[in-house]
Amino acid sequence: MLSKRPSSPWSQQPPDAHHPLCATALVDCIRDNDSTRAPDDPSRAAATAATAAPMSTAPIGERIDEAYVDLSPQEQRAADFILAHLADLAVYNATELARLSGVSKATVSRLFRRLGFSDAKEVRAHARILRAEGVPLGGASAALTAHLAQEQSNIHHAFSSANVEQLTRAAALIAAARRVVVIGLRNSYPVALHLRQQLLQGLADVRLAPQPGQSIGEELAGLGPTDVAIVIGFRRRPDGFARILDAAHSAPVPIVLLADPSARRFSDRASAWLECPVDSVSALDSYAAANSLVSVLASQTLAVAARTSRTRIASINRLYSDLHELESPSG
Repeated sequence: MLSKRPSSPWSQQPPDAHHPLCATALVDCIRDNDSTRAPDDPSRAAATAATAAPMSTAPIGERIDEAYVDLSPQEQRAADFILAHLADLAVYNATELARLSGVSKATVSRLFRRLGFSDAKEVRAHARILRAEGVPLGGASAALTAHLAQEQSNIHHAFSSANVEQLTRAAALIAAARRVVVIGLRNSYPVALHLRQQLLQGLADVRLAPQPGQSIGEELAGLGPTDVAIVIGFRRRPDGFARILDAAHSAPVPIVLLADPSARRFSDRASAWLECPVDSVSALDSYAAANSLVSVLASQTLAVAARTSRTRIASINRLYSDLHELESPSG
């Protein structure tokens, strides 16, 4: 449970220089505004470092919540700014954080040490690692123009010349397969579900794995060289992801691997490797480029299997009409 943040001591009673809370705030204020004081004594700096918080693997937001009640008012002010701008933390240095939060650079440095970081550089590295792992970072929403620019960058990457060649190869493999199994776990599952639905318009045997409440083993059993496993594996993959690829590869089943750059180390197992970033300037990863890539992959597959896909699409449309499953164009 997160610690409840206290209200400012000034809102509870008139300032009293003898009150311990007021005295603490006064000392902190003096430290923050006295830019002419002599450099810190080395022995005092060493003592401060010795009292820094122990190393923690928790995200910085959790560290702030745990330590908040023990922070000075000025440190709380800097901490509040950090919590409101976690998504931007990887680009701020200590001077910028101090200016934007309205405290001194010394306060920011003390806050970082209390949170278990040696300096602002380590904090930026920590934030970059969290974002690269796909950990959602809260804070203020990014500007729409920045969001659009990042989406365009992702799409350009997804349709790079190398990917276009791999797309052609993947479509040929899928179109010729006896059976297609689309595998997606965790946040990759919705992308897998959409791809399966698109491919099913033109191909007769396209399966989704895992089914709700089921495992992968029974879906891989019986697959061979004439089949295809499309494995979708965006970051924050489950621990067994590599074992799924190894099992399919040893069957041997041709693999089409669709994932972000962090899965590049698995590409040697794949017959076709489609790299698609999910980077975002906001708190959560974006799958716009992934869904665009899925649309093109399905369309190219149906184009390769043109005759069979046309026959199947016509049959599906007749059933839609017979079953009254779709609304009429006239409404």
